[in-house]
Amino acid sequence: MPADPLARATALITELVEGRAEEWDQAGLLPSDLLGKLGPVLCAQVATEHGGLGLSSRDNGELTAHTGSLCGSVRSVMTSQGMAAWTIQRLGDPAQRARLLPRLTGGELAAVAFSEPGAGSDLSAMTTRIHDDGGSVVLAGRKVWVTGGHYADLIVVFGRYGDGGAAVVVPANAPGVRVRRIPDPLGCRAAGHAEVELDSVRLPADSLLGGAGQSLSLLVTSALTYGRLSVAWGCAGMLRGCLAAATSHARSRSQFGKPLADHQLVSGHLGRLLIAEQVSARVCEHASDHWDSGSPDVVMTTVLAKHVSAVNAAAGASTAAQVLASAGAHAGSPVARAYRDAKLMEIIEGTNELCLVMLAGHALSGASR
Repeated sequence: MPADPLARATALITELVEGRAEEWDQAGLLPSDLLGKLGPVLCAQVATEHGGLGLSSRDNGELTAHTGSLCGSVRSVMTSQGMAAWTIQRLGDPAQRARLLPRLTGGELAAVAFSEPGAGSDLSAMTTRIHDDGGSVVLAGRKVWVTGGHYADLIVVFGRYGDGGAAVVVPANAPGVRVRRIPDPLGCRAAGHAEVELDSVRLPADSLLGGAGQSLSLLVTSALTYGRLSVAWGCAGMLRGCLAAATSHARSRSQFGKPLADHQLVSGHLGRLLIAEQVSARVCEHASDHWDSGSPDVVMTTVLAKHVSAVNAAAGASTAAQVLASAGAHAGSPVARAYRDAKLMEIIEGTNELCLVMLAGHALSGASR
């Protein structure tokens, strides 16, 4: 096994995931033991003192892209786990970090709950309530489309807290918590998407993370920045997978007496796929470099990376499907799976439209460069 932590993690993902994505996608579930075996790989930016790999955003991005090229569902769980760990790392006090992060790197799973039936991108419409009650914190509300929720031991729930917001780490088996898996989602079918109901859930006061009472938008943005960058890298990986499938097919398939790749219209498709993959990788690297340097521009560069990569992945998967034609249209085709998965990436962690609005606001502020 390689000594470098990124190389070790990449090798482990390859060993456990490669060639199995379609089986899991068809079943709509990941094996019960798989995610536990991945442990620190799922939240690889957690510091080594808490059992993580201590990877930079750039290295974790490459790991995420590799995972995304193999299985969108595993990558989605990786995004969820990493986002939960980042939220605890960012908002938790030293005691909370020391108590919770080793659980996540040690094989327990976590999900993050933002969206509600009437509140997706519009945080002002969030109705989940969090309040203090003596030595306890109490939650009530309903969350939807919680990625990884079906597998989660812990759920980081965002909600209203007084005039601001807060995040609470909720055990999935706590009294009053009900988790229902969403059957047959459009994409990333084995990612364990779930709805979570919180019926007057009472927890110890130290379940409430730091920053309680601050702007809900500010608290959520901190977590979403991690999630958006992870999704962006995953989309870059998805494009790599589509490019590999399309070029392999174009080399091996002959039409009208010559390889498919020698037809100019097909080679144009392949060229556009390469452009999409390369551009997506570069904007992801740019955003991760801002993350690693602590740049104040990290939020906007991440939104840019997420938007560009998601749009490119959806278009690129469609292009790859066109190149493979009927060979890519059957069950078991990685291109068909990518076609479904990629569309979901244009919606989660901020829709294309929301990203454009945020980028336009940045441009109008005169801050773009």
